Amino acid sequence: MSKAELARKAGISALTIDRVERGMDCRMDTKRKIILALGFKLTEKDKVFTGRDTGPQVQGKSVRIRKRAAEG
Repeated sequence: MSKAELARKAGISALTIDRVERGMDCRMDTKRKIILALGFKLTEKDKVFTGRDTGPQVQGKSVRIRKRAAEG
């Protein structure tokens, strides 16, 4: 799925998708929209988002969209 398609399905901008993929922080609602747009349940958030050692911190860990989830 392209960034543009994911953005459209999630109701957010492609720029927001790009920022999240680069490890920038985003609101919890944005994460929820991305998870659901990818066809996952909210309980499967770990399949979409993963903690990283670099980048902005969210509850002690930075968050990035996993490439595999975004491509699926």
